[in-house]
Amino acid sequence: MLDLIRIRNNPQAVVDALAKKGYKADFTQIIAWDDMRKSLITDVERLKAQKNKVSGQIPVLKRAGQPVEPIFEEMRKLGEQIADSDAKINELIENINSALAAIPNIPDDDLLPGEKENNKVVKVVGEPPKFDFTPKNHVDMCTDLGLIDYERGVKLSGNGFWIYRGLGARLEWALLNFFIDEHLKDGYEFILPPYQLGYDCGFGAGQFPKFSDEVYWLDCDEDRKRNRFMLPTAETALVNMYAGEIIDEAKLPMKFFAYSPCFRKEAGSARAEERGMIRGHQFNKIEMVQYAHPEHSMEAFEELVEKAAGLVEKLGLHFRVSKLAAGDCSASMARTYDVEVWIPSMGIYKECSSVSNANDYQARRNNTRYRDIKTGRPQYVHTLNGSGLATSRLIPAIVEQFQNADGSVTVPEVLRKYMGGIERIEK
Repeated sequence: MLDLIRIRNNPQAVVDALAKKGYKADFTQIIAWDDMRKSLITDVERLKAQKNKVSGQIPVLKRAGQPVEPIFEEMRKLGEQIADSDAKINELIENINSALAAIPNIPDDDLLPGEKENNKVVKVVGEPPKFDFTPKNHVDMCTDLGLIDYERGVKLSGNGFWIYRGLGARLEWALLNFFIDEHLKDGYEFILPPYQLGYDCGFGAGQFPKFSDEVYWLDCDEDRKRNRFMLPTAETALVNMYAGEIIDEAKLPMKFFAYSPCFRKEAGSARAEERGMIRGHQFNKIEMVQYAHPEHSMEAFEELVEKAAGLVEKLGLHFRVSKLAAGDCSASMARTYDVEVWIPSMGIYKECSSVSNANDYQARRNNTRYRDIKTGRPQYVHTLNGSGLATSRLIPAIVEQFQNADGSVTVPEVLRKYMGGIERIEK
């Protein structure tokens, strides 16, 4: 949620910034509502002062033996006016907050405007593998090696689902264990969150109300605010852990990572680049989140980017890091870098980690603050998140980049200890 004071102080600057995301902002109504709210607050304070003054006449009149009923009647009328004004103030606040909640985050100043066409590659690691044989795609390889059972996954749950089998399941679990060990070494706290969340979590993360149709809802109440949903990413849980709380500044930054399956309704497509495990309705992911002091927000972002990229590099995969243009960042985020792994059979890079900084956008929505040591006043924290990592595109990349002429796959060295020392997956 945006800072209303920032909007009031320089509305055109905010309009211009949001235009970089392709969002056409108009704050006329919001500012008008806020002007009305301020005017009503002034009126209420005047009425309360008048009521107190009238109330002070009661003992004087009683001592003088004069009737006090007219005073009580005047106080009753003043009370009704105050209650009416308070109700109007609350209605205006609700209107303002609802309008602000629908506005995306302001992109950082250094982001280019536009969509994917203005994304910029900032780092490339390694080179695409070269084969002296005809390489296979990951769908055929995973099927031939018995790693993934696509057919029975569809039989159980429909399109967009698959089953890990045998060494495929072990490879998946090896990746997750490798990531967990790396994050623990870096001092992040391991979290296993609930997989079912309440509406406020989706709102606090900035995913609701706009994207509320993209998650799997569990309850059937017509009012979704009384329902639960399956988490689309552990970020949705982690950034709400301290909602409504004031954190001791000395505890910042707070660093967490969580394992969870992720559940998303995104339909994908029939394109070749979406086949197999590239896009599905359920996938495993380790998610990193930091609660950072605003003055150290950029340092936290760079740390998360380095951690995500470092994991892919330790796997020995060829990949790149891209800085997203403002319009390609999600609605809640001020900046995003994608770590994109090379899929040889497709000849393209696919995102396996997205690292983002929401600045204070999410913290304002869920009221997560820290107490400033110098002033003693609560201030909003900055929240950051990054995949560390998602597996459903790493297995296709591993299988394709490390395939051998005989149809086997060489296991990345860092994963072998998690697979009982297996160095090669053979048919």
